[in-house]
Amino acid sequence: MNGMYSTIKVHSAQCVGYITLNRPEKRNALNAPMISELHDILDRWLKDSKVKVVVLKGQGKAFCSGADLAYLREMRQFDFQQNKKDSLALGTLYLKMYTFPKPIIAQVEGPALAGGCGLASVCDLILANENAKFGYPEVKIGFVAALVSTFLIRQIGERKARELLISGKIISAREALDFGLINQVVDADQMEAVVQNWIHQFLQNGKQAMQTTKQLFSEFNYQNIEKDIERLSEVNARFRQTDEFSEGINAFLEKRAPKWQSETKREERTC
Repeated sequence: MNGMYSTIKVHSAQCVGYITLNRPEKRNALNAPMISELHDILDRWLKDSKVKVVVLKGQGKAFCSGADLAYLREMRQFDFQQNKKDSLALGTLYLKMYTFPKPIIAQVEGPALAGGCGLASVCDLILANENAKFGYPEVKIGFVAALVSTFLIRQIGERKARELLISGKIISAREALDFGLINQVVDADQMEAVVQNWIHQFLQNGKQAMQTTKQLFSEFNYQNIEKDIERLSEVNARFRQTDEFSEGINAFLEKRAPKWQSETKREERTC
């Protein structure tokens, strides 16, 4: 099956499906093919009764660093409809993972940032080593972490979600544990053993009982989140066409500080 994919590696063994984000030279950055391939494998494993648990991790030194630079360059040329379609692809992937009837474990070793942090946050369980970093730094390049906001508020509460999304700060694994963003910090040399222990726990449970339990959580939130994804995709699409986003992306690609346009001359003097 892995020959079907160019950006992820997949295999299944002993009732577990393993997905490895496989762009280590790009710090496993998200792009359109990766999002499409993640959709595809989840659709396949949804129908595969032999796969009862899914593990998601990254190849190399990062879990997922967010959007690919080439992807960001391409994004600058999108019109509104292209931006909305692109945003919906990621938003519906988040929703698919969040509502997936089988447990998904995120094995985070290294940075999980922006869209990559979103990818981890919609999993059922996040295990992170001490080298893991988490955050949504979109505001630093004049963008909005809109899609993940609907999940994050439900998971860690509005107060902490505001802190992360408005500041754009990057936090350590220990801080992420304090935030309630992840479940466990694991020593690097113990990660595989801990992952296998969690898999064992899940496999001991009744399949129908776990699926129904996950369904309960989904039903509490699904309709609102589904509407949110549509609405927030439009927020993303509109914001991608602003001067602020254009300057933020250009500055990021050119490795310089952004020059934000002040709303008033007074602002310019005092900020």
